[in-house]
Amino acid sequence: MNPLFAGLMDKAALLTRQGRLGEATEAIQRALRSEAEPRPAASGGSNAPTVDPEIIEVEARVIDREPRAPSPGSAEGTEQWVKGTFAHQGRSIDYMLFVPAPTPERREAPQPLVVMLHGCTQNAADFAAGTRMNEHARACGATVLYPEQTQRANGQKCWNWFKSQHQQRGRGEPALLAALTQHVTQQQHADPCRIYVAGLSAGGAMADVLGHCYPDVYAAVGVHSGLPHGAAHDVASALSAMQRGAAPSFGHGTAPRPPTIVFHGDADKTVHASNGLAVFAGATPVEVKEGQSPSGRRFTRTLYAAPSGYGDSEHWRLHGAGHAWSGGSPQGSYTQPEGVDASREILRFFLGHRLDDSRQGGQPS
Repeated sequence: MNPLFAGLMDKAALLTRQGRLGEATEAIQRALRSEAEPRPAASGGSNAPTVDPEIIEVEARVIDREPRAPSPGSAEGTEQWVKGTFAHQGRSIDYMLFVPAPTPERREAPQPLVVMLHGCTQNAADFAAGTRMNEHARACGATVLYPEQTQRANGQKCWNWFKSQHQQRGRGEPALLAALTQHVTQQQHADPCRIYVAGLSAGGAMADVLGHCYPDVYAAVGVHSGLPHGAAHDVASALSAMQRGAAPSFGHGTAPRPPTIVFHGDADKTVHASNGLAVFAGATPVEVKEGQSPSGRRFTRTLYAAPSGYGDSEHWRLHGAGHAWSGGSPQGSYTQPEGVDASREILRFFLGHRLDDSRQGGQPS
Protein backbone atom coordinates (compact mmCIF):
# COMPACT_ATOMS: atom_id res chain seq x y z
CA MET A 1 0.00 0.00 0.00
CA ASN A 2 1.57 3.33 -0.97
CA PRO A 3 2.19 5.97 1.76
CA LEU A 4 -0.18 8.51 0.20
CA PHE A 5 -3.03 6.01 0.24
CA ALA A 6 -2.33 5.00 3.85
CA GLY A 7 -2.06 8.62 4.99
CA LEU A 8 -5.32 9.61 3.33
CA MET A 9 -7.12 6.61 4.80
CA ASP A 10 -5.83 7.49 8.29
CA LYS A 11 -7.09 11.03 7.77
CA ALA A 12 -10.46 9.69 6.61
CA ALA A 13 -10.72 7.50 9.71
CA LEU A 14 -10.06 10.48 11.99
CA LEU A 15 -12.62 12.64 10.16
CA THR A 16 -15.20 9.88 10.40
CA ARG A 17 -14.70 9.52 14.17
CA GLN A 18 -15.22 13.28 14.42
CA GLY A 19 -18.49 12.97 12.49
CA ARG A 20 -17.17 14.96 9.48
CA LEU A 21 -18.45 12.48 6.88
CA GLY A 22 -18.31 14.80 3.88
CA GLU A 23 -14.62 15.55 4.39
CA ALA A 24 -13.95 11.87 5.11
CA THR A 25 -15.57 10.94 1.80
CA GLU A 26 -13.30 13.33 -0.09
CA ALA A 27 -10.24 11.83 1.61
CA ILE A 28 -11.34 8.28 0.71
CA GLN A 29 -11.93 9.25 -2.91
CA ARG A 30 -8.45 10.81 -3.12
CA ALA A 31 -7.01 7.65 -1.55
CA LEU A 32 -8.74 5.41 -4.08
CA ARG A 33 -7.52 7.55 -6.97
CA SER A 34 -3.96 7.40 -5.64
CA GLU A 35 -4.15 3.61 -5.19
CA ALA A 36 -5.47 3.17 -8.73
CA GLU A 37 -2.44 4.97 -10.24
CA PRO A 38 0.53 2.78 -11.34
CA ARG A 39 3.37 2.63 -8.81
CA PRO A 40 6.69 0.76 -8.47
CA ALA A 41 6.55 -2.77 -7.12
CA ALA A 42 7.11 -3.01 -3.38
CA SER A 43 10.46 -4.30 -2.17
CA GLY A 44 10.76 -5.88 1.24
CA GLY A 45 8.44 -5.26 4.16
CA SER A 46 6.27 -2.23 4.81
CA ASN A 47 5.86 -0.07 7.88
CA ALA A 48 2.85 1.79 6.50
CA PRO A 49 0.30 2.85 9.13
CA THR A 50 -2.53 0.40 9.79
CA VAL A 51 -5.65 1.27 7.84
CA ASP A 52 -8.75 1.88 9.94
CA PRO A 53 -11.07 -1.04 9.07
CA GLU A 54 -14.20 1.09 9.45
CA ILE A 55 -14.11 2.76 6.04
CA ILE A 56 -15.16 0.74 3.01
CA GLU A 57 -17.61 3.01 1.18
CA VAL A 58 -16.71 6.08 -0.83
CA GLU A 59 -19.94 8.01 -0.50
CA ALA A 60 -21.71 9.36 2.55
CA ARG A 61 -25.32 10.45 2.68
CA VAL A 62 -27.44 10.11 5.78
CA ILE A 63 -31.22 10.29 5.87
CA ASP A 64 -32.82 9.91 9.29
CA ARG A 65 -36.41 8.69 9.38
CA GLU A 66 -38.47 8.01 12.46
CA PRO A 67 -40.83 5.03 12.48
CA ARG A 68 -44.36 5.89 11.57
CA ALA A 69 -47.31 4.99 13.72
CA PRO A 70 -49.04 1.76 12.67
CA SER A 71 -51.14 2.29 9.58
CA PRO A 72 -54.73 1.08 9.38
CA GLY A 73 -54.87 -2.40 7.93
CA SER A 74 -57.81 -4.59 7.12
CA ALA A 75 -60.86 -4.99 9.30
CA GLU A 76 -59.02 -7.88 10.96
CA GLY A 77 -56.35 -5.64 12.52
CA THR A 78 -53.53 -3.23 11.82
CA GLU A 79 -50.09 -3.54 10.35
CA GLN A 80 -47.07 -2.75 12.54
CA TRP A 81 -43.88 -0.75 11.94
CA VAL A 82 -41.94 -0.96 15.17
CA LYS A 83 -38.47 -0.79 16.71
CA GLY A 84 -36.83 -3.52 18.74
CA THR A 85 -33.51 -4.57 20.32
CA PHE A 86 -31.98 -8.04 20.44
CA ALA A 87 -28.95 -9.41 22.33
CA HIS A 88 -26.90 -12.53 21.57
CA GLN A 89 -23.48 -13.73 22.77
CA GLY A 90 -22.68 -10.39 24.39
CA ARG A 91 -23.69 -8.36 21.33
CA SER A 92 -26.83 -6.29 20.92
CA ILE A 93 -28.49 -4.94 17.81
CA ASP A 94 -31.41 -2.63 17.09
CA TYR A 95 -33.87 -3.43 14.34
CA MET A 96 -37.10 -2.33 12.77
CA LEU A 97 -39.87 -4.73 11.89
CA PHE A 98 -42.71 -4.48 9.40
CA VAL A 99 -45.62 -6.83 10.10
CA PRO A 100 -48.52 -6.72 7.62
CA ALA A 101 -52.08 -6.54 8.85
CA PRO A 102 -53.41 -9.95 9.88
CA THR A 103 -56.04 -11.61 7.74
CA PRO A 104 -57.87 -14.93 8.15
CA GLU A 105 -55.61 -16.49 5.48
CA ARG A 106 -52.45 -15.25 7.19
CA ARG A 107 -53.60 -16.57 10.55
CA GLU A 108 -54.10 -20.05 9.14
CA ALA A 109 -50.57 -20.53 7.76
CA PRO A 110 -47.09 -19.21 8.65
CA GLN A 111 -45.95 -16.36 6.41
CA PRO A 112 -42.53 -15.61 4.87
CA LEU A 113 -39.87 -13.46 6.51
CA VAL A 114 -37.51 -11.20 4.53
CA VAL A 115 -34.36 -9.84 6.19
CA MET A 116 -33.10 -6.56 4.64
CA LEU A 117 -29.53 -5.36 5.30
CA HIS A 118 -28.83 -1.68 4.65
CA GLY A 119 -25.68 -0.20 3.14
CA CYS A 120 -23.06 2.03 4.76
CA THR A 121 -24.25 5.31 6.32
CA GLN A 122 -27.86 4.13 6.05
CA ASN A 123 -30.26 3.15 8.80
CA ALA A 124 -33.19 0.77 8.84
CA ALA A 125 -35.91 3.36 8.25
CA ASP A 126 -34.00 5.00 5.40
CA PHE A 127 -33.44 1.62 3.74
CA ALA A 128 -37.10 0.69 4.09
CA ALA A 129 -38.15 4.00 2.54
CA GLY A 130 -35.69 3.72 -0.34
CA THR A 131 -36.39 0.11 -1.29
CA ARG A 132 -40.18 0.29 -0.75
CA MET A 133 -39.94 -3.32 0.37
CA ASN A 134 -42.73 -2.88 2.92
CA GLU A 135 -45.15 -1.91 0.15
CA HIS A 136 -44.36 -5.07 -1.80
CA ALA A 137 -44.37 -7.26 1.31
CA ARG A 138 -47.77 -5.93 2.32
CA ALA A 139 -49.31 -7.39 -0.82
CA CYS A 140 -47.96 -10.90 -0.23
CA GLY A 141 -48.21 -10.94 3.57
CA ALA A 142 -44.46 -11.11 4.25
CA THR A 143 -42.88 -9.80 7.44
CA VAL A 144 -39.78 -7.68 6.84
CA LEU A 145 -36.90 -7.38 9.31
CA TYR A 146 -34.39 -4.51 9.06
CA PRO A 147 -31.37 -5.07 11.36
CA GLU A 148 -29.41 -1.88 12.01
CA GLN A 149 -25.65 -1.77 12.31
CA THR A 150 -24.25 0.28 15.19
CA GLN A 151 -21.71 3.04 14.77
CA ARG A 152 -19.84 1.40 17.62
CA ALA A 153 -19.32 -1.71 15.46
CA ASN A 154 -18.38 0.29 12.36
CA GLY A 155 -17.74 4.02 12.05
CA GLN A 156 -19.88 4.35 8.91
CA LYS A 157 -22.43 1.72 10.00
CA CYS A 158 -21.17 -0.76 7.39
CA TRP A 159 -21.64 -4.46 8.01
CA ASN A 160 -18.15 -5.91 8.51
CA TRP A 161 -18.35 -8.37 5.60
CA PHE A 162 -14.66 -7.85 4.83
CA LYS A 163 -13.29 -9.15 8.15
CA SER A 164 -12.57 -12.87 8.49
CA GLN A 165 -14.17 -13.05 11.95
CA HIS A 166 -17.44 -11.89 10.36
CA GLN A 167 -17.41 -14.43 7.52
CA GLN A 168 -17.92 -17.62 9.51
CA ARG A 169 -20.81 -19.54 11.01
CA GLY A 170 -21.15 -19.13 14.75
CA ARG A 171 -19.03 -15.98 14.96
CA GLY A 172 -19.43 -12.22 14.81
CA GLU A 173 -22.14 -10.52 12.83
CA PRO A 174 -23.31 -13.63 10.93
CA ALA A 175 -24.07 -15.37 14.24
CA LEU A 176 -25.85 -12.28 15.60
CA LEU A 177 -27.94 -11.77 12.46
CA ALA A 178 -28.87 -15.46 12.17
CA ALA A 179 -29.91 -15.54 15.84
CA LEU A 180 -31.98 -12.37 15.37
CA THR A 181 -33.60 -13.94 12.32
CA GLN A 182 -34.55 -17.04 14.30
CA HIS A 183 -35.83 -14.92 17.18
CA VAL A 184 -38.16 -12.92 14.92
CA THR A 185 -39.22 -16.10 13.10
CA GLN A 186 -40.40 -17.60 16.37
CA GLN A 187 -41.87 -14.36 17.70
CA GLN A 188 -43.92 -13.75 14.55
CA HIS A 189 -44.65 -17.44 13.86
CA ALA A 190 -43.09 -17.03 10.41
CA ASP A 191 -42.55 -19.96 8.08
CA PRO A 192 -39.06 -21.39 8.80
CA CYS A 193 -38.95 -22.79 5.27
CA ARG A 194 -39.44 -19.33 3.75
CA ILE A 195 -36.81 -17.08 5.33
CA TYR A 196 -34.84 -14.86 2.96
CA VAL A 197 -32.08 -12.24 3.15
CA ALA A 198 -31.16 -9.39 0.82
CA GLY A 199 -29.01 -6.28 1.05
CA LEU A 200 -27.39 -3.33 -0.68
CA SER A 201 -23.64 -2.81 -1.04
CA ALA A 202 -22.07 -3.80 2.31
CA GLY A 203 -25.50 -5.22 3.19
CA GLY A 204 -25.50 -7.21 -0.04
CA ALA A 205 -22.06 -8.58 0.77
CA MET A 206 -23.24 -9.59 4.25
CA ALA A 207 -26.36 -11.19 2.76
CA ASP A 208 -24.09 -13.42 0.66
CA VAL A 209 -22.04 -14.22 3.79
CA LEU A 210 -25.23 -15.30 5.57
CA GLY A 211 -26.28 -17.42 2.61
CA HIS A 212 -22.98 -19.28 2.72
CA CYS A 213 -22.77 -19.58 6.50
CA TYR A 214 -26.43 -20.47 7.10
CA PRO A 215 -27.83 -22.27 4.04
CA ASP A 216 -30.06 -24.15 6.50
CA VAL A 217 -31.73 -20.89 7.60
CA TYR A 218 -32.05 -18.76 4.46
CA ALA A 219 -33.98 -20.24 1.56
CA ALA A 220 -32.68 -17.64 -0.94
CA VAL A 221 -30.40 -14.61 -1.08
CA GLY A 222 -30.53 -11.22 -2.83
CA VAL A 223 -27.36 -9.20 -3.48
CA HIS A 224 -27.72 -5.65 -4.84
CA SER A 225 -24.47 -3.86 -5.72
CA GLY A 226 -22.55 -6.11 -3.34
CA LEU A 227 -19.62 -8.52 -3.29
CA PRO A 228 -19.19 -12.30 -2.98
CA HIS A 229 -18.52 -14.09 0.27
CA GLY A 230 -14.79 -14.22 0.94
CA ALA A 231 -13.92 -11.41 -1.50
CA ALA A 232 -11.78 -9.72 1.15
CA HIS A 233 -10.20 -10.33 4.53
CA ASP A 234 -9.31 -6.76 5.56
CA VAL A 235 -9.90 -3.18 4.44
CA ALA A 236 -7.08 -3.19 1.88
CA SER A 237 -8.38 -6.29 0.08
CA ALA A 238 -11.93 -4.91 0.39
CA LEU A 239 -10.98 -1.70 -1.38
CA SER A 240 -9.19 -3.69 -4.06
CA ALA A 241 -12.22 -5.93 -4.64
CA MET A 242 -14.54 -2.93 -4.67
CA GLN A 243 -12.48 -1.07 -7.25
CA ARG A 244 -11.17 -3.92 -9.43
CA GLY A 245 -13.35 -6.94 -8.67
CA ALA A 246 -12.79 -9.95 -6.44
CA ALA A 247 -9.51 -11.82 -6.91
CA PRO A 248 -9.72 -15.16 -8.78
CA SER A 249 -8.93 -17.05 -5.58
CA PHE A 250 -11.73 -15.45 -3.56
CA GLY A 251 -14.35 -17.22 -1.53
CA HIS A 252 -15.17 -20.83 -0.86
CA GLY A 253 -16.11 -22.38 -4.17
CA THR A 254 -17.09 -25.76 -2.70
CA ALA A 255 -19.53 -24.43 -0.09
CA PRO A 256 -23.26 -24.83 -0.70
CA ARG A 257 -25.03 -21.68 -1.86
CA PRO A 258 -28.76 -20.97 -1.66
CA PRO A 259 -30.62 -19.73 -4.74
CA THR A 260 -29.36 -16.21 -5.37
CA ILE A 261 -30.56 -13.15 -7.29
CA VAL A 262 -28.08 -10.37 -8.06
CA PHE A 263 -28.58 -6.79 -9.27
CA HIS A 264 -25.60 -4.66 -10.27
CA GLY A 265 -25.22 -1.48 -12.31
CA ASP A 266 -22.53 -1.61 -14.97
CA ALA A 267 -21.71 2.06 -14.24
CA ASP A 268 -21.17 1.44 -10.52
CA LYS A 269 -18.10 3.43 -9.43
CA THR A 270 -18.22 2.25 -5.82
CA VAL A 271 -18.35 -1.56 -6.20
CA HIS A 272 -17.05 -2.94 -9.49
CA ALA A 273 -19.76 -4.65 -11.52
CA SER A 274 -17.68 -7.84 -11.89
CA ASN A 275 -18.44 -8.58 -8.24
CA GLY A 276 -22.05 -9.27 -9.17
CA LEU A 277 -21.03 -12.06 -11.52
CA ALA A 278 -18.50 -13.39 -9.01
CA VAL A 279 -21.28 -14.06 -6.49
CA PHE A 280 -22.11 -17.27 -8.35
CA ALA A 281 -18.84 -18.02 -10.11
CA GLY A 282 -18.93 -21.43 -11.75
CA ALA A 283 -22.67 -21.46 -12.47
CA THR A 284 -23.76 -22.11 -16.07
CA PRO A 285 -25.91 -19.54 -17.88
CA VAL A 286 -28.96 -21.10 -19.49
CA GLU A 287 -30.95 -18.11 -20.73
CA VAL A 288 -30.29 -14.42 -21.46
CA LYS A 289 -33.02 -11.82 -21.91
CA GLU A 290 -32.84 -8.12 -22.70
CA GLY A 291 -35.45 -5.72 -21.36
CA GLN A 292 -36.14 -2.29 -20.00
CA SER A 293 -38.02 -0.69 -17.13
CA PRO A 294 -41.19 1.37 -17.74
CA SER A 295 -38.96 4.44 -17.66
CA GLY A 296 -36.71 3.03 -20.37
CA ARG A 297 -33.75 1.85 -18.26
CA ARG A 298 -32.20 -1.16 -20.02
CA PHE A 299 -31.17 -4.38 -18.32
CA THR A 300 -29.86 -7.83 -19.21
CA ARG A 301 -31.25 -10.71 -17.16
CA THR A 302 -29.24 -13.95 -17.17
CA LEU A 303 -30.57 -17.17 -15.65
CA TYR A 304 -28.16 -19.77 -14.30
CA ALA A 305 -28.64 -23.47 -13.74
CA ALA A 306 -28.34 -25.02 -10.29
CA PRO A 307 -25.27 -27.29 -10.11
CA SER A 308 -25.05 -29.93 -7.40
CA GLY A 309 -25.07 -28.34 -3.95
CA TYR A 310 -26.02 -24.93 -5.28
CA GLY A 311 -29.24 -23.07 -5.98
CA ASP A 312 -30.36 -21.56 -9.27
CA SER A 313 -29.48 -17.91 -9.85
CA GLU A 314 -30.45 -14.75 -11.68
CA HIS A 315 -28.10 -11.94 -12.60
CA TRP A 316 -29.51 -8.54 -13.58
CA ARG A 317 -27.02 -6.28 -15.33
CA LEU A 318 -28.41 -2.75 -15.03
CA HIS A 319 -27.11 -0.76 -17.99
CA GLY A 320 -25.92 2.72 -17.13
CA ALA A 321 -26.84 2.35 -13.45
CA GLY A 322 -24.60 3.39 -10.60
CA HIS A 323 -24.38 2.40 -6.95
CA ALA A 324 -28.08 2.58 -6.12
CA TRP A 325 -31.14 0.41 -5.44
CA SER A 326 -32.90 -0.04 -8.76
CA GLY A 327 -36.53 1.08 -8.86
CA GLY A 328 -36.32 2.56 -5.38
CA SER A 329 -37.91 5.67 -3.97
CA PRO A 330 -36.20 9.09 -3.80
CA GLN A 331 -37.39 9.24 -0.19
CA GLY A 332 -34.41 7.04 0.66
CA SER A 333 -30.70 7.25 -0.06
CA TYR A 334 -28.82 5.36 -2.80
CA THR A 335 -31.79 4.79 -5.09
CA GLN A 336 -32.43 4.91 -8.83
CA PRO A 337 -36.21 5.33 -9.10
CA GLU A 338 -36.38 4.93 -12.89
CA GLY A 339 -34.74 1.49 -12.90
CA VAL A 340 -36.40 -1.92 -12.95
CA ASP A 341 -38.08 -2.59 -9.60
CA ALA A 342 -35.49 -4.68 -7.76
CA SER A 343 -37.67 -5.12 -4.67
CA ARG A 344 -40.52 -6.61 -6.69
CA GLU A 345 -38.19 -8.96 -8.57
CA ILE A 346 -36.35 -10.02 -5.42
CA LEU A 347 -39.63 -10.89 -3.69
CA ARG A 348 -40.81 -12.77 -6.79
CA PHE A 349 -37.58 -14.78 -6.80
CA PHE A 350 -37.67 -15.40 -3.05
CA LEU A 351 -41.22 -16.66 -2.97
CA GLY A 352 -40.36 -19.18 -5.67
CA HIS A 353 -37.98 -20.96 -3.28
CA ARG A 354 -38.25 -22.67 0.08
CA LEU A 355 -35.96 -24.80 2.21
CA ASP A 356 -36.24 -28.51 1.57
CA ASP A 357 -35.47 -31.24 4.07
CA SER A 358 -31.84 -31.52 2.95
CA ARG A 359 -31.04 -27.93 3.88
CA GLN A 360 -33.05 -27.54 7.08
CA GLY A 361 -31.14 -27.64 10.32
CA GLY A 362 -31.45 -26.83 13.97
CA GLN A 363 -30.83 -23.56 15.76
CA PRO A 364 -27.92 -21.59 14.28
CA SER A 365 -24.90 -21.45 16.55
